[in-house]
Amino acid sequence: MAELIETLEDGVLLLVMNRPEAMNALSANMMDGLIKGLRRGAEDPEVGCVVLRGAGEKAFCAGGDVKAMAAGGRMQGASHETKIADLRARMRVSEMLHDMPKPTIAVVNGVAAGAGLSLALAADMRFAARSARMTTAFAKVGFSGDFGSHFFLHKLVGTAKARELYFTAEILNAEKIEKLGLANWVVDDDKLQAEAMAFAKKLAAGPRVAWWHVKHNMKVAEEGTLSAALDSEAARMIRTGETEDHKEAARAFVEKRAPVFVGR
Repeated sequence: MAELIETLEDGVLLLVMNRPEAMNALSANMMDGLIKGLRRGAEDPEVGCVVLRGAGEKAFCAGGDVKAMAAGGRMQGASHETKIADLRARMRVSEMLHDMPKPTIAVVNGVAAGAGLSLALAADMRFAARSARMTTAFAKVGFSGDFGSHFFLHKLVGTAKARELYFTAEILNAEKIEKLGLANWVVDDDKLQAEAMAFAKKLAAGPRVAWWHVKHNMKVAEEGTLSAALDSEAARMIRTGETEDHKEAARAFVEKRAPVFVGR
């Protein structure tokens, strides 16, 4: 059974973490599949948006496979340096979700815990079911945390709240998830997939070149100064103004019709 399922529909690449019997905990095979799938999402011109979710109804992703860890794991006997390099390579998944030049959406169906929470937060936006639960969880198994959740949490909720969520490993219900801004939309469970995919298809049909520049601007704003952000915005406004999509949108505005974007 494939542990990562890929489907492409109307410009949306749907990646499904497929270990429902283990609450979609991250295995080596799943991580390999995610890296390949996200690479395809970033590079394939047929893809305009990437959606990540978990199989089944109980979990988006429960994080690392603790049972495998307890059994010693695949890196047993390796040096610290080798283990660090291996983990850092796998953590590239969070970078790809966050940095790829296309919109990414996490559909949180059920539990997002530990590294699973990190992956959800790495996406540009999140849809959460009313049954969804989020927790850092790392403290409960004696870990400090990985896959970027320190970075994403403090950006989303502020440093003090991020520290609290790490130190307490509180399990957040949908009401708290929405209040903290950890999800862009909280919807009824039976509408979750349909609403998320409809939104993703709308993005995929949008001005894809502009989306690439928006994501670059966001990265500069997150990591740099105001001056650097203004420089990036100025350069990319001029570049997007030269695209076919911009010219089509301007014509459509004058003609009072919906634009038809072509991604150029």
